[in-house]
Amino acid sequence: MYSRTDWSEHFSQGRGFRPLGAREKDLLAEQVPAPQDGRALDACCGSGELAVHLASLGYTVDGADFAEGALARARSERAGSKGVRWLCLDVEADELVGLAEEGYDLITVRLAAPFFRDRTRVLRRLAVRLRAGGALVVITPVVENTPERRRNIALDEDELALLGEGFATAGRFDADGLAFVVLRGPGAPFTAAERNRPAPGRCSAPQR
Repeated sequence: MYSRTDWSEHFSQGRGFRPLGAREKDLLAEQVPAPQDGRALDACCGSGELAVHLASLGYTVDGADFAEGALARARSERAGSKGVRWLCLDVEADELVGLAEEGYDLITVRLAAPFFRDRTRVLRRLAVRLRAGGALVVITPVVENTPERRRNIALDEDELALLGEGFATAGRFDADGLAFVVLRGPGAPFTAAERNRPAPGRCSAPQR
């Protein structure tokens, strides 16, 4: 399991993750275009690539991560970006203070969902921050498209299906092998019992 220190060192050493792909960008523009005065939360934002892209689409963005090394890089590498503020926050374990009181039109969780200890609870506590008509987008590796040695960073089909528990709609798209899941209309009871498996850490897994 990776600790907060492990993640900070990962980012501080200049390592990164799968870059935001063209298909992901297309799906974001098609599925969750920014409304007037739209606000977004990028949970587990890493070094900030997605957060800055959301700002370019017209959102005012909060990028949140619990790794100081990630946020240091985001502030340095994205220093010229407008419309983004960076928050040190563990969306699984911390009190969600400092987030926009007026809520969000979009919340994104990219390459992070497999590493939450209680995925359903985390998505639910994020979803209550959605404004009416807002969407929670989960972008994640899929087991069938992931080498066996790295399948702990991916979700299988049963786990992907559980992401939609408690939402009125759950749309799924392929983003060059990643699952791009759009969840809307939270409010139904969250009753799913998730598979009990070790979690290697929160936010995206280090690439060696």
